[in-house]
Amino acid sequence: MANNYKHFIEEEFVLKNKIYKYYLAPNLVKYNFKHGFFTKKSSEIDLLLISNKLNGNKNCILNQVHSNQIVLGSKTNIQNRLNADGIVSDKNKQILWIYTADCMPILFADKRQRYVAAIHCGRRGLEKKIIKKVIKMFNNLGTSRKDILVSIGPSISKKNYILDKQTYKYFYHETFKDLSLGFIEDNKLLFNSNNNEELKKGEFVSLDIKKHAHIQLLNEKIPDINIDISLLCTFDSNKDFYSWRRSKTFSRQWNFIMS
Repeated sequence: MANNYKHFIEEEFVLKNKIYKYYLAPNLVKYNFKHGFFTKKSSEIDLLLISNKLNGNKNCILNQVHSNQIVLGSKTNIQNRLNADGIVSDKNKQILWIYTADCMPILFADKRQRYVAAIHCGRRGLEKKIIKKVIKMFNNLGTSRKDILVSIGPSISKKNYILDKQTYKYFYHETFKDLSLGFIEDNKLLFNSNNNEELKKGEFVSLDIKKHAHIQLLNEKIPDINIDISLLCTFDSNKDFYSWRRSKTFSRQWNFIMS
């Protein structure tokens, strides 16, 4: 799994003489997908200015509610945001926006047909199988799994995401019940930090949401080589990222991918 964790490429975006830092995923750069994982300063950005600079036709934004609901880009409306946590493109030059502050911004791209998707996924998104749902939507569009690229952006790391045992046991039950013993055996390196051993250590347990997203992607038969995971932790990087678990802030940073 270590090969999937990568240093994302640091870039700058200039708008009205202001500089905004963001990060690019190597796999999406390789196939020329316009995208970005912005830092905390992005909360002050007028998204219309970005869409104009990117030559986008529509900004697609949601009211995120920790669900597994996914909508098509053409169904989104900035003035009346839908309650959902994922967007799949259905027209060219749609800019799909996800805001985060510890949860994972996960971007998907079909390198052949050029469909893209963006989801907001934390513990509850993993429990509700939002990853499985977005892959199914890609499948319905005729996408081959071998052509799907996935990039997991800056989000909270295992050492900083602490849960009580009851919450963790529920998470473990919900996320592992669909995994076969054969899958676990074939990917045993992902299971080195055994969850049951974690439960013996004390009242609280650390949760690695990036690892579990990786597991769910492999379970959906996304090739491991197609998956990039950012090393950046939103909790640790106070200078660059908002973190709900660090400061209980309601501020967020933006992430996007363009069709």
